[in-house]
Amino acid sequence: MLQKKWVHVATGLLFLAGGAGSAWAADKPAPTQTVPAASSGAVKPVQEEVCYGCHVQIKEMHVAGKHASINCAFCHTGSEEHIAKGPMSKPVTLTGHSVCGTCHADQYGSFLEMQLKSAARIEKASFGSRSPMFDKLIQGHGFAFEHCEPRQHVFMLMDHLIVDRAYGGRFQLKNWTEVTNTNAASKDLWSILVDVEPSTDEQKKFLPYSATAANPVCLNCKTQDHILKWKYMGDPDPRAKWDRTSKTVAFARDLKHGLNCFYCHDPHSTAPRVVRDGLIQAVVDRGLGTYPYDKAKSEKSQIKKVMFRDFRAIGLLSRPDSNVMCAQCHVEYNCNPGFDTRTGEYSVKMDSQLTNFFPWVNVLDYKATMDKVFFRDFKHAVTGALITKMQHPEAETNWGSKHERAGVECKDCHMPKVKSGLQGKTYTWHGQRSAKYQLHDTCSKCHAWTEEEAEYQIDNIQNMINGKIIKAEFWISQFIDAFAKAKAACVDEETLKKARDMHETMHPLWEWWTAENSVGFHNPAIARESLTKAITLAQDGMKMLNEAAAKATKCAVAAK
Repeated sequence: MLQKKWVHVATGLLFLAGGAGSAWAADKPAPTQTVPAASSGAVKPVQEEVCYGCHVQIKEMHVAGKHASINCAFCHTGSEEHIAKGPMSKPVTLTGHSVCGTCHADQYGSFLEMQLKSAARIEKASFGSRSPMFDKLIQGHGFAFEHCEPRQHVFMLMDHLIVDRAYGGRFQLKNWTEVTNTNAASKDLWSILVDVEPSTDEQKKFLPYSATAANPVCLNCKTQDHILKWKYMGDPDPRAKWDRTSKTVAFARDLKHGLNCFYCHDPHSTAPRVVRDGLIQAVVDRGLGTYPYDKAKSEKSQIKKVMFRDFRAIGLLSRPDSNVMCAQCHVEYNCNPGFDTRTGEYSVKMDSQLTNFFPWVNVLDYKATMDKVFFRDFKHAVTGALITKMQHPEAETNWGSKHERAGVECKDCHMPKVKSGLQGKTYTWHGQRSAKYQLHDTCSKCHAWTEEEAEYQIDNIQNMINGKIIKAEFWISQFIDAFAKAKAACVDEETLKKARDMHETMHPLWEWWTAENSVGFHNPAIARESLTKAITLAQDGMKMLNEAAAKATKCAVAAK
């Protein structure tokens, strides 16, 4: 296959197009990609001053940033026609990783590097994972159908689309071997996915024991391909193609790339930023700050909310802070309809902003925060308690930990600085994986440990916390069984209500640690405190219910 040479219009760097894609380290296979049309040598630069005439805010960021020499046409195809015809002819904004990869080859290549040590679709409710009793404790929620260990970021959208709890089995890989195809996952997922029923947008089950729990808000954690088609907070607007109430299947079909580069890097200035509207609302609109438990640190890492035409918003960071940038997704947030605790009714629908809500507190303050907004996710199938469903609260877990207090950030352990195989320069590795699999570049840089000693230290913490998770599950399971027996024995409603209240309290103290992906390593102290509180509550509740059941006489009298 012939390879054509082309020159980046702004930098003059030479690249190869056709088979191999952008330049890549000589000692690694080149990632296969299609070079964007705007990246070809034939692209015609536009007069940026004409663009600035309407896009004043963009000009302020662009001319002062490191991308000042990058012409608008590089990332926006159809720019020339847009200038000629105005708003009636909108340009296409390229949202794929390969656009950035033409210049940032090391970062792009490491993003595509397959992490074979990452868990391969391990169900969290299996005995080989962290939560063997998960289905019983979460009974009544869609996550019971499939809840897998996470993989690397390039697969964020893919794994969401194919999980059995999201679309009822509608979207599946054309071939099981594509599960490691990072190139397709980055370029266009639909090249390796099949839609079982492309003729309808309705959510429905195609497989037994599956669910249709996905919605437009949860997709915001997986991709921002729709960033120009989504109003701030997902509110409905004639200018927005998609919103919180959109048909999820139709929305999903419009998306191609997981975790776009521009989540964290402003494409016009290269400045650090965030785009998740729920995070911007929590930090800026609700005034909680980037570090709610540390006002001084919040002052150092501020978010400046920038609104565009009263439509969408971004949050510019006052300094690079990966703890904040990663919190766009690695956070507990509500993304679904649920119950109003004041009425006990399933009445909070996707038209409510509560379906795009970041509590932005730690595990010990979580329930009180959700009490204030009168929201719960689901009703437990056995106890009837209104329960919260956790997502992935790594950011809040990290607050107050020894690492966070010492200034360690997410990137230091999961995206460390490494030596470039392409140019011999140091760059931030973008593959995202556990520090356990790159000890030389993480733990051993600060601690005087061998890699074996570092792994032992990690195992020590995770084994201890995993034991607490399993014990909490056991005792909450016993509590659920005791509730069923008490109800069958016609225990009075006052006692059952007290038990439900206890269930609502103990559940998040446990489930936080099945959803948080470090098995307590990010903050073992608060994990231990939270889980032991859950255990104690479960034991106390079980004792109360068993004693009440032993004294109950109503059923026996009724039977006579």
